[in-house]
Amino acid sequence: MSTFSSATVAPNGRTLAASTLKSVGLIDRDEQMRDVPSDNPGGRKGISKIRPHRPRPMDIFKEHQPGHSRASTLASRTQSGAPMGGISIRGAASARNSTVGRLRRNVPGMSSTSTASGGSRVATTGVKAVDVWRDFVNRRWNPETRFLNLESMSDDPELAKHNLLPPGASGSTIREASVIFKLASQLNPTPQTISLANNNIGSGQLLSTLAHYLPRLANLSLQNNGLKVWRDVDHISGRKGKLEHLRELILLGNPLRDLEIKHGRGDKYKSEVIRRFPSLVMLDQEAIATISFDAPGPSSSAASEERPTATTFPFEMKPSFITGVENTLISNFLGRFFPLFDSQRAALLDVYHPSATFSFSVNTSIPTRARIQGLHSSREFPHQRKLDWAVWLGRGSRNLTRLGGSDGVDKAVNTLHVGSEAIIRAMTALPKTKHEISGASEKFCIDAWPVGRGDDMKLFISLHGQFNEDPSQGIRSFDRTFVLAPAAPGSRAKLNGWDVVILSDQWTVRAYSSHEAWRPGPMRVQAGGELPCAQQPAMPQGGVSATLAQVQLEEALTAFVSARFPKI
Repeated sequence: MSTFSSATVAPNGRTLAASTLKSVGLIDRDEQMRDVPSDNPGGRKGISKIRPHRPRPMDIFKEHQPGHSRASTLASRTQSGAPMGGISIRGAASARNSTVGRLRRNVPGMSSTSTASGGSRVATTGVKAVDVWRDFVNRRWNPETRFLNLESMSDDPELAKHNLLPPGASGSTIREASVIFKLASQLNPTPQTISLANNNIGSGQLLSTLAHYLPRLANLSLQNNGLKVWRDVDHISGRKGKLEHLRELILLGNPLRDLEIKHGRGDKYKSEVIRRFPSLVMLDQEAIATISFDAPGPSSSAASEERPTATTFPFEMKPSFITGVENTLISNFLGRFFPLFDSQRAALLDVYHPSATFSFSVNTSIPTRARIQGLHSSREFPHQRKLDWAVWLGRGSRNLTRLGGSDGVDKAVNTLHVGSEAIIRAMTALPKTKHEISGASEKFCIDAWPVGRGDDMKLFISLHGQFNEDPSQGIRSFDRTFVLAPAAPGSRAKLNGWDVVILSDQWTVRAYSSHEAWRPGPMRVQAGGELPCAQQPAMPQGGVSATLAQVQLEEALTAFVSARFPKI
């Protein structure tokens, strides 16, 4: 058995080896030979743990500035005739025969114009690539109109000549789009309108740097691209600082819009876009209706131009509307009904017709304005945090928007209570309430009018207001709709002093919102300032019959021009 030991260089071995190589023409000048590490027999270098610089995507396309970069330094080292470290061997500079040659092909700063088999264009990077992109942007730029035309970039002959991939082309990445947008931001004046139409952009991620480089862009066309979902649009919207000054957007020809329109969700589509871009005045070449009915400005107007903001609706809120019925009939009914509902619900058995229906539904959402005003969290309303929707939801809420699933139909049927006895049982199981009908009348709003004809005449009443829930004493808002009919002579209702019977009772319980919503006068919208307080008539001291309608609504009661609700 033979044992091999590591090679040991003999004295003067380096000089002899160098002389030999020089004599046969393999080296150009005298160089000192370097020892091969003893732990790597055979002369093979170990794998270096020091990795070469790997540039970021933007480093590839950064402007070529004077001075030495990593790429230029390495390129200068690999130029023919440049002195190299170690042994200078003829032919070693060939890309096929040296590690330096392999590095040269992989350096992002070096020019490369390779094409894939079949002639398809592949990405090209190089120190001159940014100059090609800059020339492209300048050719597409119109400074007079501040319009940058980036349409159909794949058809540009100069980009094809240099094998550059524009956004939307097969194999392109976000870095190409970032370079274009950065170069666009350096234009003078800053672009106001950009068209990216007909680029086959199928991912909004390619547009994610647009708002960073051009935050004050006013008009943007993404027509005839491949945006499919709302997430694609969210890359340029949805957060503060993203295209907050955008006035016109075109999404025609994108699968996202086409699908919404095809399924009849055009209004939802517009709402979703406007929610993401509140500053829009034009969408898909159509003006967006504004509350102030101001004519929308041209799409080329300055992004910084202040738009008039509507502070009120064009029509004012009117007071309660009651017609065709004596006001005393309504005030007597409501003035008796709610005290019994708050304290002794079983006593309401006689006022419900034997075939009457009753249902209640719960809307747990807090209105936006109530949330902004802090009606559910401020110290002025300390009991709101004690409220709990669980007891309402567990007693058979008939909110049809939430009765889904396989048992949705059964729930809808079971939560509609038919007959006076079933109605009383359902109401008794609900939390106790207290309606302050003897307090300020502005907390309630009533609309009432007759429905039907002749002997089939009924009375429709719609009531909006608020109540305190026991035992928490928190405040809830409500809407309640009654359909009443005259009590028949000799009926239990008539014998117990009721002039009418209830045929239908629908009750909606909502999170508390201020009664300012129906205050007569101008209606504030958006971020308008405080409105002047409307003068409310003073509530007279007296019985509950004067509450709700008698004082505030008496002026609104006029003679009904057609049939009147029968007097009882």
